[in-house]
Amino acid sequence: MTAALEVERVSHAFGRTRALDEVSLRVEEGSFTALLGVNGAGKTTLFSLITRLYDNVSGRIAVFGHDLRQTPGPALAELGVVFQSRALDADLSVAQNLAYHAALHGLPARLGRARAAEVLAQVGLAERARSRVRELSGGQQRRAEIARCLMHRPRLLLLDEPTTGLDVQARAEVVRIARALAATTGAGVLWATHLFDEIEPEDRVVLLHRGRVLAADTARVISGPRDLASAFRTVTGLDRVPAA
Repeated sequence: MTAALEVERVSHAFGRTRALDEVSLRVEEGSFTALLGVNGAGKTTLFSLITRLYDNVSGRIAVFGHDLRQTPGPALAELGVVFQSRALDADLSVAQNLAYHAALHGLPARLGRARAAEVLAQVGLAERARSRVRELSGGQQRRAEIARCLMHRPRLLLLDEPTTGLDVQARAEVVRIARALAATTGAGVLWATHLFDEIEPEDRVVLLHRGRVLAADTARVISGPRDLASAFRTVTGLDRVPAA
């Protein structure tokens, strides 16, 4: 079957600094895959290549079989993205933000309103459609951003450290929603994080460190008899692991 995302031997450098070195990974449709690494591991650089903010000059990236360099339009149409930095207009209502996103994707206004109601229900924000974004809590704002990225019904979701700055309860809710979307919509989810408590034993994990993939398997296999944090420390050679 065609994977939701295939990254094959992709490298990228900023001047003499090599940010990614022969990175390969695969995300299956309907799966939740964690891209685990400390800050500076190359997670955001990889997301920038997948979304075409940067051009990959080596290797291959394909979304549902569409090569990003050869057929970027069909590939990007399948993507829903939540970046680490906030992307909503805080002075507009949640519904207005979603309507703007719908218009960018060429959705008629009536269809946009129907989709907005649908996705806000999926993320538990049906009651906050008319609220200004600045009136929402941090966790609610993150859920609104997930709703925004679902408006055009993408089949691959990229979430780059989406729980940054949230409290434990809000983090857990955002992770739960992402898992539910993979299970109920069939979308492939690539979840970039440095937090071990966001990963479950049967999740597929791609361990990225200093631009290289050091391990790719389920969290249970990677950790073995130890906890995942200890396995991470051993594989990377780091004395300390990221705090929650």
